[in-house]
Amino acid sequence: MVDVGTKPVTERRAVASGFVRVREETLRAIRERRTPKGDPLEAARLAGILAAKRTAELIPLCHPLPLTHIDVEAEMKADGVTFIASVATTAQTGVEMEALVAVSIAALTFYDMCKAMDREMVITDIRLERKTGGTSGDYVRQEDG
Repeated sequence: MVDVGTKPVTERRAVASGFVRVREETLRAIRERRTPKGDPLEAARLAGILAAKRTAELIPLCHPLPLTHIDVEAEMKADGVTFIASVATTAQTGVEMEALVAVSIAALTFYDMCKAMDREMVITDIRLERKTGGTSGDYVRQEDG
């Protein structure tokens, strides 16, 4: 692991996003609450929060962090669902991995909850949107194109 012992403790935040492309029929079933396993959006949200808390157990060489805030949101779009994870800490290293893990596990949980209805789902565009804090400074993703 990288030695972060000499780095200052600062407030750090990261936001990541991911997208799950699904069929229109699947989105309709979610809106009408007709999914066989229950509410896939709420299950995915909770799974993402739990995953962020366990990032250091999942990613080799990732420091365990005292997380001060985790939020995972799901936004239904015309062709799928966007997941957005926001994570914060006051620590010596950033929370980018925690935000990315939260989004990844939220998307995978959503897939698991909906796979009986739609095996053609595609998980895509998992990416860091922005981060603040730390010696490397702030980062904001620039729009593609």
